[in-house]
Formats: sequence, structure tokens, C-alpha cells
Amino acid sequence: MAQRLLLRRLVCLNLRKSCGSLCSPPSALSPSLNHLSWHNKPPFLHRAGSPFSRGFCDSPACSDTFNVQNKTDFTDRVLNNNKPVLVDFHASWCKPCHTLGPRLEKLVAKQKGNVIMAKIDIDEHTDLAMEYQVTVVPTVIAMKNGCAVDKFIGVKSEDELEAFIKKLL
Repeated sequence: MAQRLLLRRLVCLNLRKSCGSLCSPPSALSPSLNHLSWHNKPPFLHRAGSPFSRGFCDSPACSDTFNVQNKTDFTDRVLNNNKPVLVDFHASWCKPCHTLGPRLEKLVAKQKGNVIMAKIDIDEHTDLAMEYQVTVVPTVIAMKNGCAVDKFIGVKSEDELEAFIKKLL
């Protein structure tokens, strides 16, 4: 799967360079790329912004939780945010992370925009994990005005998570 994603990114970058646009239009090469996508979806096309920016969900319901794309995205959306931000350091291979993530998302959604949640995959963003001294996943850091104010490691019950979020407000 990783090879498939890498190949799609390389092909899309080459298409973009040849077309000169930020979002490559469908080309004659597109039909041959359909076998690289799961379930025959159209090939991966980049949106405007950084070459690897991805918009998984742009609806207001999903705006409270987002995946950090790179260091610049982290600075813009977490450190420069005037709202409190929960930063969830996780990994795809971590079973406790699969338990904690949905609990956090549910509780952040209940806050109706008063708290935002940033999700960081430590395998993709090891620089951020090292900067915040994350040695174990899941680790959740509460950020307020660009500063880390609280932290916990491991899975917590919903009551403990609610108390953690209320302290942040």
C-alpha cells in the first residue's frame, strides 16, 4: 500500500509540473492510474497549498478535529490558534490509540468549537514527537496560546477525559 501511495504522489507531482497548475486536471494518464486507487476511485489529486496537503473533511462537523500535515500546518493551526487545542500523538500500529482517538473526538465534538483536536501520527512526524518529548503513545498534550499546559499518557475513561478538557477551558 505504501508503494502504491508513493507512486500516486510521484505521478501527480509529474503531472502538475507538466501542466503548471496546482491541481492537475484529468489527463490521458488518468485511466491507467485507476488500478492504483482503492475501489477504482479517481487518482489522488492535490488541492491548492503545499504539495502534500490533504483535505479529508471540510465540513463544519469535522472542523474541530484535523490531521496535522507538516510542521508549518502545526504552527498555523495549533501554536497560533487562540482556542485550546488537544494534540493527540498516536500511531497506526498502536491498539490503545484506536481506543482513545474516537473517545477524544466525541468529547471534542461535544464542546461545539470551544476546543480543537490535532492528530499527529508519530511515524510521519517524528520531528514533532521528539520536540514535545513523546516517547509513548498515546500521548495527549493540551495547548493553550501556543504553550503546553497539561499532558497525559495512555488511555483514560470518558469521565477522566471530560475532566481533562474542562481544566483546559
